[in-house]
Amino acid sequence: MTEIRFELLAERRRYALIDGENVIGAAHYRDLETDTGIERVFFHTVVDEAYAGQGLAGKLAAQALADTVARGYKIVPVCPYIKVYVRKHHEFDAELITPTPEHLAILPKG
Repeated sequence: MTEIRFELLAERRRYALIDGENVIGAAHYRDLETDTGIERVFFHTVVDEAYAGQGLAGKLAAQALADTVARGYKIVPVCPYIKVYVRKHHEFDAELITPTPEHLAILPKG
């Protein structure tokens, strides 16, 4: 097994977990530019079932959220996994924004 790495795939608007050449997990987002800065709306997080039970979703969430904060962006948790993660990891509290209809309007349909 190769080492699983974390990457920001900005052109695809997602953070990814990659094993060799295969994307095995992703935290999908959309950015909303406001008067006060960028608000990164996380709306879907997934890890391939073949990699379940390794804590990879938590590592993906931690790295994606830390990178978002390091960029000076706010976090808008819409994804159920990210919502639960930030409830348990209070280091992100100061950067959280409650989702609004404006945030939800920028998300992909379907």
